Amino acid sequence: MSDVMTKPRPVTNGGHPVSLKHARLPRWTPPVLALAAAAAGSGIGIVGGLDSKIQWGLIAALVFILGTFALAAAVEGSRQAKDRMATTLVWIAFLLAVIPLASLLWETIARGIKVLDGYFLSHSMGTLPDAMPGGGIYHAIIGTLEQVGLATLIAAPIGLLTAIYLVEYGRGRLAKAVTFFVDVMTGIPSIVAGLFILSVWILILGFGPSGFAGSMALAILMMPVVVRSTEEMLKLVPNELREASLALGVPKWRTILKVVLPTSIGGITTGVMLAIARIAGETAPVLLLVWGAKTINNNPFEGAQQSLPLYVFQQWQIGTDAAYDRAWAAALVLIAFVMILNLVARGIARWKAPRTGR
Repeated sequence: MSDVMTKPRPVTNGGHPVSLKHARLPRWTPPVLALAAAAAGSGIGIVGGLDSKIQWGLIAALVFILGTFALAAAVEGSRQAKDRMATTLVWIAFLLAVIPLASLLWETIARGIKVLDGYFLSHSMGTLPDAMPGGGIYHAIIGTLEQVGLATLIAAPIGLLTAIYLVEYGRGRLAKAVTFFVDVMTGIPSIVAGLFILSVWILILGFGPSGFAGSMALAILMMPVVVRSTEEMLKLVPNELREASLALGVPKWRTILKVVLPTSIGGITTGVMLAIARIAGETAPVLLLVWGAKTINNNPFEGAQQSLPLYVFQQWQIGTDAAYDRAWAAALVLIAFVMILNLVARGIARWKAPRTGR
């Protein structure tokens, strides 16, 4: 009995006790190693005659990865070294994705803030010569809001009803065919949607350019996104809720309307908002079907109309300093518009998310 209750003896190595806790690298090792890798990358770049700072950064990243693995293998063992190497690769991939986005945002803010003020947001180009400074994007903001709004009114109900059919009713060949064409529409270029509306609406039916024509092309691009996002949200609704409603004698259409849709309304709304953000920056369909205008046109069903992405494209084509400033400012407004839509989508998703009690 005494042998059973005896405490285990510590493992020894040549008479000296060995700690069961593995050695760890100090916390300051990664930043110090990053500085050393940056210095090594710069030195190799200078000695090798490399002019691009991007090449210096890639060399520094490679040195950092190899250095981290070598130090961790020597101090902590090969298993921990592999774990640190995988973590390092994840962080480097994250930085490689974030740095271009942050650089783009910084460049747009730095150049667009020059002429972005109340006057720029509340005036159109009017009769102002394109080479002259001044003017604004009021007419482009109106066109973008009207075109995106009409596209949403067209695409959102059709996409929602299509997703309901695929999840709640779709069986057999028809459902498979609809799913296939939705997948195909997800990947079509925007110029194809514009050419389709151009050939049908303008060339065959004889209507002129208008904001509504651009909205129909944008709706084609928006519909598959709405269908896919809504379909996934409807699939997340537990079948027990449907079965409980049907067991009470509630018709299926009423079950979908009163049980399924309210349960998934947060995700559906988020998908619609993200689809709106996806089409807000499209230029090719608007260029083909709306044509652009320097003056304010509040009627999207008649006459040429302007939009923010088309305004940026046309101002950049002019090539003067004043036009470049207007293009950067309009691009900043467009980025802010898309960012607001994404924030609204996230807010709706959190607001409608189910809350679990503790």
